[in-house]
Amino acid sequence: MALRSEPTARQLRLAVELRKLREAAGLTTREAAALLGVSSAQISQIESGVAGVSAKRLRLLASNYSCTDNEFVDALITWATDRTRGWWQEYRGLLPMPFLDLAELEHHATFLRELQFLFIPGPLQTEDYARAVFSYRIPELPEEELELRVRHRMQRKVILESTPYEAVIHEAALHINVSNRAASRAQLSCLAELSEADHITVRIIPFALEGFAGAASAMVYAGGTVPKLDTVVRDAPHGTALIDSEAQLGAFRTLFRKVEAASLEPDRSRDLIHRLTKEL
Repeated sequence: MALRSEPTARQLRLAVELRKLREAAGLTTREAAALLGVSSAQISQIESGVAGVSAKRLRLLASNYSCTDNEFVDALITWATDRTRGWWQEYRGLLPMPFLDLAELEHHATFLRELQFLFIPGPLQTEDYARAVFSYRIPELPEEELELRVRHRMQRKVILESTPYEAVIHEAALHINVSNRAASRAQLSCLAELSEADHITVRIIPFALEGFAGAASAMVYAGGTVPKLDTVVRDAPHGTALIDSEAQLGAFRTLFRKVEAASLEPDRSRDLIHRLTKEL
């Protein structure tokens, strides 16, 4: 099998989880290779994501590593054997890899939770809103790439068709006119309409809330098939950061629930959105 030149975030995550299992077992790559009957270089390639691993070999590795969490192993095997060629692949080589990685992460998520304080969450944005956001980028994007990013963001809306999705948004994001009043009115109307779906929950943190200091907590929390495979996505100075350590995942779960508890109930949130729409 040919080596991958540019592993996806999902493939790299699988590689990291296999390395964690080996290290937890106290084995070197050479020892793991001997147990599997391959070279240590092959183990290194698997653990760096540049080489895949079959279901049979992965299960043998897990057995050699004394991993008894069968549900976790089954989830890893699903990742290793997945051959999905999603819609995001059409953007390979056209957009930066984080765009593809995010779309793939959302596609496989069992649920999505998002916190935003200054912007409407990406999957809930209208085309005009998204175009205004991308147009403000410095350095300015070429028109072709700008339109590619807008189209990619619109295609991400496919997750809203069935994936359980919860967004907690600060009221500030509802007031910021990223484009013009007409675009803002359309965006708020769209947000209210989407929030009517049974599997989509939108909660608003009102300006009037006292004692709220969590405005630096923006994130996307993507649920895996098992909690160990959950992922948090955060914007960082150097780009998009994918967080998956168990300790940090636990902290972000707690953080989301804390912010969620401070927000308005869905019905009251929708009423606030409708009121602000009428005021525009």
